[in-house]
Amino acid sequence: MTLLIIGLSLSFVVIGVLIYLTRKHFLHYQIRCNQLGKALLALQKEFSKYQVDQGKLDRDDTTTREIRFDRVAKEIKRNEDAIYAVNKKLPNEIRKVVGHIEFARPLDKK
Repeated sequence: MTLLIIGLSLSFVVIGVLIYLTRKHFLHYQIRCNQLGKALLALQKEFSKYQVDQGKLDRDDTTTREIRFDRVAKEIKRNEDAIYAVNKKLPNEIRKVVGHIEFARPLDKK
């Protein structure tokens, strides 16, 4: 009978220890899980902020490029207009120079 009481009491102690250890590990993992959840939320906030900042930088770069391309296009148009004006005036200038050369008096009177 005493062995039965000792066996039962040891069984209860072992079951109690197992329940205690299981509960301790459960609480430990629950706390760890909460910490990881908070870390993931912080990472998500940081990543979202990064995405917003990258979107803003991309928009700014696109705007800067468009402004630069507009300036280049205006400069090209201005240059083309100047070249067109020179090409339009060039035949008249050539005629004037050739006319002066044709009707000039010779310098040496031999």
